[in-house]
Amino acid sequence: MINVGVIGFAHGHVFAFGEEWNAHPEYGVNLTCGWDRDAARGKEGCEKLSIKQADSLEALLASDISAVVITSETSFHAEYVKLAAEAKKDIILYKPMALHMSEADSIVEAVNKNGVKFTMGWQSRTDPQNVKMRELVQNKTLGKVCHYRRRHGLSTHLWDNFENSWHVAPEYNRDIFADDSAHPIDMMQWMFGMPETVSCEMTTMANPNIINDNGVALFKYGSGMIAEITCGFTTAAAEITTEIYCTGGSIQQYYGDAVSTALPRSEPGLKWFANGDDGWTDSGIASPGTHRERLVAQAVHFANYLKGETPAVCTAEEGRNSLRLVLACYLSAREGRRVSVWDERIYEI
Repeated sequence: MINVGVIGFAHGHVFAFGEEWNAHPEYGVNLTCGWDRDAARGKEGCEKLSIKQADSLEALLASDISAVVITSETSFHAEYVKLAAEAKKDIILYKPMALHMSEADSIVEAVNKNGVKFTMGWQSRTDPQNVKMRELVQNKTLGKVCHYRRRHGLSTHLWDNFENSWHVAPEYNRDIFADDSAHPIDMMQWMFGMPETVSCEMTTMANPNIINDNGVALFKYGSGMIAEITCGFTTAAAEITTEIYCTGGSIQQYYGDAVSTALPRSEPGLKWFANGDDGWTDSGIASPGTHRERLVAQAVHFANYLKGETPAVCTAEEGRNSLRLVLACYLSAREGRRVSVWDERIYEI
């Protein structure tokens, strides 16, 4: 049994997979303690997960744990990873990795220097339909990919008091685009690797206090493939999530994000059409009943990684690359033009 502590309860996803660990001791993870810089939030989080509240971060790291889950505000990630790595604790870090590239560099350095296990938490990488799409792409089942499109949305314009949350506070998390575009951008990198350039536009539509609530980024790969990441955080309803157009057919996925999963179903969750077929092939992989089910499902993946049975969901280096791509979007929007994703000015963002 692996004893695990929680550092920070700002990101609520920890309750989904944490409660799953509690309900399934056969996963081999035992949540024992938690700490938050906000003592009241720490008390509430620990009570919800039925774990002990540590008096300090130092006390938590000195306790009988071998790993930590870091779900604090993004601005504290680099500091907490460094302290956990120096204490020789394995690490599950929630998204986004950091606010700045220099912080991501320090995370990679701390992990490698101290030789600890590290994985980012991305439910998009563990979703069975996404895994199947990646397999189809990498095996070239439908030929060469010409155009990839991922639509990602939230209805934050309908959420009470969201404008006052840490998720959109510049000092804690930059803004909503930085926070949540990280999901589809990381998924793109996971499926196709690193692109060469990006052209991005961002805008603020619903609430001036929730900036960059809509954005579209066009990434171009060395193969010529164009990847379109469309993020709408003023999305009330949607169905189709992913479109992949190949020389030998097409792939379509429905109900792949929170907005679409909440709606009645009229299509298979994942289907594809191969040139010459009479119709679409249903993958047979059901879409989750709720978006929370995707978060819960991470529990077994994280547990297996901590036990050394599977590779990291996302390595520190991959996490840094995903942050680079998100920040490249900001550089492009600032410059008003297409930029290289390797432009060193990304370190200024």
